[in-house]
Amino acid sequence: MAKYYVQSGTLRTIVSAESAGKAAIWAVHQAMQQVFPMDGDSPVPQDKPAAVLASKLSVSEQGFDRNDSVVTPTIEVVSQWNEMVSTLDRLQQMLHRAA
Repeated sequence: MAKYYVQSGTLRTIVSAESAGKAAIWAVHQAMQQVFPMDGDSPVPQDKPAAVLASKLSVSEQGFDRNDSVVTPTIEVVSQWNEMVSTLDRLQQMLHRAA
């Protein structure tokens, strides 16, 4: 897997992923976990401010602040993340009903 540098607003993270698109989704997931934990056991950390995403999200294999970064509207990546989380939730519900 390649290493991608993902940034948007105050979020700057390095992600290992199969593609730039998957790295973007994982970075959004990291940001969303700060304010909306997926597992009920993890409290929202109060000691550091949550990352604030900007309207655009950039991904590069070369580093942060690159002119050759792939730039995507953040809302598109958040929509893809939301679809993924919704699908995982439906699968979890199906597994609980089958058990």
